[in-house]
Amino acid sequence: MKKVSVIIPVYKAEKYIAATVKSVLEQTYKNFEILIIDDASPDKSIDICKQFTDSRIKILHQENRGLAGARNTGIRHAQGEYLAFLDADDLWLPEKLEKHVTHLDSSPKVGVSFSRSTFIDDEGRPLGLYQMPKLKDITLPQVLCRNPISNGSAAVIRNEVFAGIKFQDHLHGTVEDFYFDERFRQSEDIECWIRIAIQTEWQIEGIAEALTLYRVNSGGLSANIFQQLDSWEKVIEKTRSYAPEIITQWETLARAYQLRYLSRRAVRLQDGAMAVKLVNQALATNWRILVEEPRRTLLSLAAAYLVLLLPQSLYSQIEAVALKSTGATQRRRILQEQS
Repeated sequence: MKKVSVIIPVYKAEKYIAATVKSVLEQTYKNFEILIIDDASPDKSIDICKQFTDSRIKILHQENRGLAGARNTGIRHAQGEYLAFLDADDLWLPEKLEKHVTHLDSSPKVGVSFSRSTFIDDEGRPLGLYQMPKLKDITLPQVLCRNPISNGSAAVIRNEVFAGIKFQDHLHGTVEDFYFDERFRQSEDIECWIRIAIQTEWQIEGIAEALTLYRVNSGGLSANIFQQLDSWEKVIEKTRSYAPEIITQWETLARAYQLRYLSRRAVRLQDGAMAVKLVNQALATNWRILVEEPRRTLLSLAAAYLVLLLPQSLYSQIEAVALKSTGATQRRRILQEQS
């Protein structure tokens, strides 16, 4: 049985961390270690972690380096053949690791195995919606344009993959090995996935089940649309520095998809003016999003204008019906693909 190193960066997570760690300890696959990375958390998160007595748990302390820095520390200390990342406010279903280990063991060309995810609210209640990325035959343009892995708690990755993208830098005074780029405080996931797709031969592939519970937190970093867009642009500039031909070919399409994604986020925040501005920018940037994904693009356009033009109460009623229908369709698809 291959060992899995579960890396949990912790910073200001005292409300969630106990449930997060418990979701790992309840895994049906038992050969794992948990590396809790204390990123100089100022609250009681680490005190809560210390209450767990399982010998597979190790707590590592460091000065604050952000999510990418905490993950890098975990990678440097990991003893497992497979590495899994779990954000401190997300959860896993009990069979998460077992299914990914089976997938990787049976697919020697796959370096990154990810699952679909269920959205949960701040109290851990399912919202009835799922992240539904493409699962197989994932190409570099799809990684650039759509981020199929979807979130940082969805993937289990071979340790060998990180050896293939390792670089050295002296960001903190001494030369160290880096895997995630610590110059990014947002978009560090997609920057890493892009490097894996460009710099290695490993395949990225998903499994049908929604095994990750991904917490939607409107007050978190992901809610700041301008920061997200700026961070994404910096990822593109970094990628241009070592793969200019790829960026020249795919930049406008990737930007259009990113603008459409941010428009949908603005809709969820009920910022109609911002949503309309972003979706129109997306279509002006590259109209191919309408050809490649007409349904999602038209729905994004309609939602943006509805949230702008309708009274909030009326829009909320329409949204509730639409989300319920979408969730039911997604559940049926997941069940069909599992079988």
